Amino acid sequence: MATSRLQMEGDDSVLVHITHSNLKSFAADVRFSPQMNVEEKLWKKCGTSVNAIALELYDESGSKVAALSDDTRDLSVSTPLLMGKNGDNLTRFRLYIVDLDPSSVTTGGWLEDTSLVEKCNISEEDYAKRTDSFRKFKEKRVSQNPVASEVKTKEDFMEDLCANIKVGDRCQVEPGEKRGVGKYVGKAEPLGPGYWVGIQYDEPLGKNTMACMSKSIAI
Repeated sequence: MATSRLQMEGDDSVLVHITHSNLKSFAADVRFSPQMNVEEKLWKKCGTSVNAIALELYDESGSKVAALSDDTRDLSVSTPLLMGKNGDNLTRFRLYIVDLDPSSVTTGGWLEDTSLVEKCNISEEDYAKRTDSFRKFKEKRVSQNPVASEVKTKEDFMEDLCANIKVGDRCQVEPGEKRGVGKYVGKAEPLGPGYWVGIQYDEPLGKNTMACMSKSIAI
């Protein structure tokens, strides 16, 4: 049976498109497995508290399929619903988050409209006069220990760890519990010395094009 990014071979997780009632610019592809706490993962993604989340399921045509109650939102129950008749997940589903909290952090546009956020502006001259800035802290550290500031990463840094990682290995990146597949293992001169691992996340996060690399890497 052919597999796709929606359903990986040997993996009981499912990839679902997520939208939100208050966040008009929010949209994400989130991978769930039956063992996950749905509301907790969604809370980390959008900010709606666990107790204020109501879930509605829509199919690819935009038609509402179901309102997921406490009994049906368990993915061990709803995963078969998200799959096609033959278990091939050909249908694209959307999970719509309804925020039931009128005082939620997602209301009022505060998480989307940057014009609502008060900006702090300071001139270069005034910043240079401050004694509690990061620039002053860094200058103080360098003056106290100039040798430490010259320490460079070795060319073989992390080589022993990367020797146990292969392209195609599944992994979970911490912090953040981001899961993905290893797509590159080796040196990456544009990023600095040592050995690096390139991860393609299950969800659309990070620089998955590997555009920082001087050579083309297909992922």
